[in-house]
Amino acid sequence: MSSPRLKIGLYASVLLAVFVLASYKLYRRNDGRSPQKDEVLIKAMLQGLSQAHYQPERIDDAFSKRVFDLYLKRLDSSKKFLLQSDVDQLRKYQNDIDNQVQRGTHEFMDLGTQLMAQRVKDIQGLYRDILSKPFDFTTDETFETESDKVTFAANAAAQREEWRKFLKYQTMVRVSEMMDEQAKKKDKPLASTSATPSSATTSEPTRTPAQMEAEARKRVLKYFDDYFKDLQQTDANDRLAMYANTIANTYDPHTEYFAPRDKETFDIAMTGRFEGIGASLQEKDGQIKVSDIIPGSASYRQGELKAGDIILRVAQGPAEPVSVEGMRLDKAVSMIKGKKGTEVRLTVKKPDASTKVISIIRDVVVIEETYAQSATINDNGTKLGYIKLPNFYADFNDNGGRSSAADVKKELEKLKAENVQGVVLDLRFNGGGSLQDAVEMAGLFVESGPVVQVRNSQGAPTILNDRDPRVQYGGPLVVLVNKYSASASEILAAAIQDYKRGVVMGSASTYGKGTVQRIFDLDEAMPAEFNSIKPFGSLKLTTSKFYRINGGSTQFKGVIPDIILPDAYSYLDQGEKETDYPLKWDEITPARYRAWNAAPAIDKLRQASTARVNSSASFKQLSDMVARMVKRKDDTKVSLKLTNYRAEQEQAKAESDKYEAIQNAAQPIAIAPLTFDLRQLGADTIKVNRASRFVKPLKKDITLREAVAVLKDQI
Repeated sequence: MSSPRLKIGLYASVLLAVFVLASYKLYRRNDGRSPQKDEVLIKAMLQGLSQAHYQPERIDDAFSKRVFDLYLKRLDSSKKFLLQSDVDQLRKYQNDIDNQVQRGTHEFMDLGTQLMAQRVKDIQGLYRDILSKPFDFTTDETFETESDKVTFAANAAAQREEWRKFLKYQTMVRVSEMMDEQAKKKDKPLASTSATPSSATTSEPTRTPAQMEAEARKRVLKYFDDYFKDLQQTDANDRLAMYANTIANTYDPHTEYFAPRDKETFDIAMTGRFEGIGASLQEKDGQIKVSDIIPGSASYRQGELKAGDIILRVAQGPAEPVSVEGMRLDKAVSMIKGKKGTEVRLTVKKPDASTKVISIIRDVVVIEETYAQSATINDNGTKLGYIKLPNFYADFNDNGGRSSAADVKKELEKLKAENVQGVVLDLRFNGGGSLQDAVEMAGLFVESGPVVQVRNSQGAPTILNDRDPRVQYGGPLVVLVNKYSASASEILAAAIQDYKRGVVMGSASTYGKGTVQRIFDLDEAMPAEFNSIKPFGSLKLTTSKFYRINGGSTQFKGVIPDIILPDAYSYLDQGEKETDYPLKWDEITPARYRAWNAAPAIDKLRQASTARVNSSASFKQLSDMVARMVKRKDDTKVSLKLTNYRAEQEQAKAESDKYEAIQNAAQPIAIAPLTFDLRQLGADTIKVNRASRFVKPLKKDITLREAVAVLKDQI
């Protein structure tokens, strides 16, 4: 019988053959004219999507409407350029895009490009005129910051008013930042090199509000001059790539078209070993959002940049910040990356709508800290184990390279040598990775049997089994997850839950990504006759779905923990269900498996946990903070009266400081690196400090503290 890896590999080869055959069928012309690159690309991509996607769409008016809505959303995500009359012109094509893509044409895209080019030219003169005059920050008026809550301007006058408020808001934010900086300098004690007053260092001259306002407008003007310069650098290839990717994204959020340059960015940007800040970024609705912080990176160590933050501006050291709002992701990434030792200053918008300037010194991402690490917890004489797994890593190019399953196995061996009475496996913020490692890792905790089912569009599922009958660790187990636990993390958590092998704890659900993608190089699929117009880029296709051994999919719904805890990220619109056009949840026939003999008493453990959480001051404060965040997130209008705006910012900061103070006052967890590991590190102070950094944030982790309590309830 063929192995699952061989089956999946053969399936990928069949799909590639489909591309090649389709290329010959679709592109041989009878009129003697050489096909254009855009025509070939769109037809090839559409053929690949129709033949190879897990759930291919019908190319009809419903498809056309989806492409129309998503492309319009991306063409002018802020709704600050196009007029309603422009949208009405574009809407004439909303039921014709299916016909266009089948012909290999793109009249809809061309009209959108023409209209945007004209409006960009119009707005360029508009913002310069508005910024030539001072703003009055004493007037009571508001600005809506959420683009979903505004409509396209009805006419040029309404558009000018919207831009006036927008530019006033941008200027006010900078004035407020200047006031904060001036106040900090004023509060600093003066340095002195001698007792004589004449030699004492004097403070900078105090700027008046009017001077700050003029300087802020000057900065905003440069900010938008740079932004519009970048807009005008968009070429035909960029526009075609955006349109092609929009078509791909209507199939599901993880099906994408990569232009040659974007494929390279996908492979190397913000992951692995590189010089930069160590943050994974994504572009969503014209905004650059932090999706993940790479463990061990400069951002991770600095500690202020968080998943969910939106990057507004980027500055190289002391230079003037440059806006990245509406900027293409690869361009934003290139600005944030840089040489080790250099400074980048990020102006970010936090999920509670407050803004913050974060200074990060770029560094080489420390790969070692992306590997599994363990520690021991001593809770009133009870010794427990803790394993942090940042992702499911594996070196696919080296059979002897490190793998997450092998490393977790080693950590379990070390914890067993420490005689721990229970283990916490932490999968929070683990976005997934190697499927095979997830299967092997589940096998460390259960006897041999099925772990996950994988089904492609052909229908019959492949069951991936743990074939090792040995149980590496058979004691009490808690698996921690949150809404950023995805893919392979969800497979492992689901298997532990279905086997009743341990207790899954965390936020209301995991991310909900239960799909498998494969990348196809379009250049390899195209016949030689198209060599003159290559490269075409790549197509990332969703080809399969994951299913639990109980038959349910991990797609869309994710994994619902056995014990749900208040979570600081619960108010964020993060997860598969919040994306555009996600594949839905479904179920298939369960696999045959036998539950763990010593299954934990989930109901009893849940009741005890709920009682502790309800009486915890830290969890109560966390729940209160989340409620305030929800309110602030929904209240997207900001006052353009400077005193009101600063009061709102001060209140947000006070609430954040109060939360941090209460968490810091909590009884710390007695967690420490393993004695064995410290002994191995010897006199290497860098590695010893790294081990200490690993456990430091865990000492005040209230979720981990509750996981410890649940473990102790089972002992």
